[in-house]
Amino acid sequence: MHIPLVVCQSDYRWQLLSKILKVFDLRKVKKIIARYTLKSIPVLKIVTTSMFFSTRISHVIAELRNKKELRKFLRINKEEIPKVSYVYSFFSKFSLNDFTNMILRILNSITKKRQRNSKLIVDCTDVSVDLNWFRKPLKQKNLRGKDYRWGYSAKGKFIGMRLTLVLEHPCKPLLFLLHPANRHEAKIYHQIMEELKRRRILRQRDIILMDKGFYAYRNYLIGLNRYRIIPLIFPRRNFKLERLNGLLSYPLSIFNSKNLVRDRKLFKALKAKLLNLLENWQSFKSERSLIEDVFKLAKSMSLRRLHRYTMRSVSKFAALNVLLVGVIVALGFKEKKVLQRLAKG
Repeated sequence: MHIPLVVCQSDYRWQLLSKILKVFDLRKVKKIIARYTLKSIPVLKIVTTSMFFSTRISHVIAELRNKKELRKFLRINKEEIPKVSYVYSFFSKFSLNDFTNMILRILNSITKKRQRNSKLIVDCTDVSVDLNWFRKPLKQKNLRGKDYRWGYSAKGKFIGMRLTLVLEHPCKPLLFLLHPANRHEAKIYHQIMEELKRRRILRQRDIILMDKGFYAYRNYLIGLNRYRIIPLIFPRRNFKLERLNGLLSYPLSIFNSKNLVRDRKLFKALKAKLLNLLENWQSFKSERSLIEDVFKLAKSMSLRRLHRYTMRSVSKFAALNVLLVGVIVALGFKEKKVLQRLAKG
């Protein structure tokens, strides 16, 4: 049973949705979308509305056909309302790379440019697919050839994928990646850093906040030596600062540098900064916890249990979800209490 979509201008959720949908009517956003596809604004508005209210696309389309006020609210003419099959075929024809680039371009166009000396927050969350594995037990071998896998989260076992999100502090989305659910955070650390570097998001001397899931001595070394960043990965109980201090040494590649003195000075500065921050890493817990509230908000908007079962389709859906969260943050909803309230609905 789906809730009827009755427009209520006095309801704060409808007021927020109105502001979100206006983004698709901005001239700069229309230009970005036009580079990749035509006549897609109604489709994006319909899917965004379905995600916002955690309902099916077919339900939103049915409500649009029956309610003039809803059509007026979404600024969609009756002739522009697509068939449900068209919406799904529209997304299936989109290449994953083009769709992701389009979403990230839209997100960058409506948010402020990255600030100098801002921190990045990186974390992962589970994305479950809608399978009733209580009724039919599934083993890992039963999932061969599938994009979804068994995984573990703070809540226990799940079947699906793992979503990695990168935020600029406090909570502006910059990048998202999707991985198999059985991949540990510490093992995908290098892949995340490479993608941040490829998209020119990563800068020298950046402070990257990560939780204990990414903990590994080699990840501290990779961050300093290869990417020239300060990887503030929260340590585990067996962590020894003295051991890390002994492991942190110049990479051999530094001696091929054209400016050896400058590079050695940079390495020493990064090392000193990292060791200093690791001595007081507990003070950064509140800053890093903001990403958990962002994940809760995202999951409250149709990201909890997906009716999609391929990495390609889940990635596109996750991209729209990240855009939706990014627009909400750009509208000024970035404080912890506000995010928690929106997540509860």
